[in-house]
Amino acid sequence: MASKPTILHLGDPPRWHADLYKKLETHFTVIQPSAAERERPEFLKALKEKRWGNFVAMLRPFWNTGGEMGRTDRELISLLPESVKVYASAGAGFDWVDTDILAERGIIYCNGAAASSDSVADSALFLIISTFRNLAWSQIAARSGDPDQLFDAHKNSPTTAINPGGRILGIVGLGNIGYRIAQKAYLGLNMKIAYHDLFRKPKSVEEAVGATYYDTLDEMLGAADCIIVATPFSGKQLFTAEKFKKFKRGSRLINIARGPLVNEADLVEALKSGQLSACGLDVFENEPHVNKELCGLKQATLTAHTAGGTIDTHIGFEELCYKNVLGALLEGKAITPVNLHLIKAGKSKL
Repeated sequence: MASKPTILHLGDPPRWHADLYKKLETHFTVIQPSAAERERPEFLKALKEKRWGNFVAMLRPFWNTGGEMGRTDRELISLLPESVKVYASAGAGFDWVDTDILAERGIIYCNGAAASSDSVADSALFLIISTFRNLAWSQIAARSGDPDQLFDAHKNSPTTAINPGGRILGIVGLGNIGYRIAQKAYLGLNMKIAYHDLFRKPKSVEEAVGATYYDTLDEMLGAADCIIVATPFSGKQLFTAEKFKKFKRGSRLINIARGPLVNEADLVEALKSGQLSACGLDVFENEPHVNKELCGLKQATLTAHTAGGTIDTHIGFEELCYKNVLGALLEGKAITPVNLHLIKAGKSKL
């Protein structure tokens, strides 16, 4: 009887989806490297030694473990056996994975963005409301316990606060998360939706949220009352001093995508000059460090990279991870492939 193909499971054991994991074990031999083996030097050594044989897939069902080997870069990818077809991981972002290099090898990378869409969109609404209503100013004053600060916020913060209803929300990247933000802002806050993306969405998708498409980012920046960043980081900083000059004066910036997309020193200057009236950041340029000047600005709402941080998200990450591997290997179709468009025709191994 032929032996079952092997899968490499990186990180903690299954928690919530025993049925799906059992299905994996029915069809595949699942190997789970120890924590020590997942440290980069030992992990690379194990790959060179072919310690785990010719495995066909890697899965990382939990974000907090399974990434001890660091960046999935050319060095690491070059050591993967030719048998690898798919890598599925928890997490929405994939800036820590060189998806283009995986594509060169015909390996499909799948992320977990679909599982975090609701959580991130809810956090985005919080940041939108906070930046329009000066809620960071109000919260800082209340937490200080200082009556003078409390009175100042009570008296003065409303003079520049406005309701988001009827204002234009410009979304950079209308993917799973960006579209969920659009739905909630359109239906829940009565905002007008604008968006810029590499590819325009079908008319039916636009009409469902009353979205207006902008061919250029600069054009949208000049029209929107609030810009929200919901696009992956591709190695290039998107928002710098030059771009902040394109913003409608007094508008707002929200980033729930990746910190390096925004130059924080330039953002501080834009806030101080009044070019931007407020910002809401869940991610930072140099995590886990936060720009000290940003921390001191009452018009900056800051959260600790927790936009997607709910139990529901983690449960969904795990489920999607298993389903991506099962779908790819048993049915020839992954659920949330990120780099499929980069794999040349005939190069995919599915």
